[in-house]
Amino acid sequence: MENTLVVHSDGGARGNPGPGACAFVVEKNGRILAKASKYLGNVTNNIAEYSGVLLALNWLIRNLSVIGDVSTITFLMDSELVARQLMGLYKVKDKKLLALSVEVKKLTTKISPNLSFKNISREENKLADFLVNETLDLKASGNFV
Repeated sequence: MENTLVVHSDGGARGNPGPGACAFVVEKNGRILAKASKYLGNVTNNIAEYSGVLLALNWLIRNLSVIGDVSTITFLMDSELVARQLMGLYKVKDKKLLALSVEVKKLTTKISPNLSFKNISREENKLADFLVNETLDLKASGNFV
């Protein structure tokens, strides 16, 4: 059996900038291992997207013993800009995004398998997108924990 991790990450801001959140879902061989979301405060969509990747990377690093041996980790996200910046296809010109990009690269060095980033459609990223919107809705309703 192939040992692969798929990480769906997402982020969004209502207003751009506006109230933002990020989320991730980790799957190993098709089974969900973890999912989480985080409210970010007032941010841009792109900062929220990067924050989703960082949230997932930090979880992966803290849980290396849980995920076990994996040969590849693929991050799937519906942000073409962030995916292509992390793949090295687009330059990162914005200073805030550059700082986040550097942090992503720093964290990826702590994970040994092949790690890649891929842009997918929003429809293929439904659970991560749902978690972002759920977090924003909870915060807006005042029921945020």
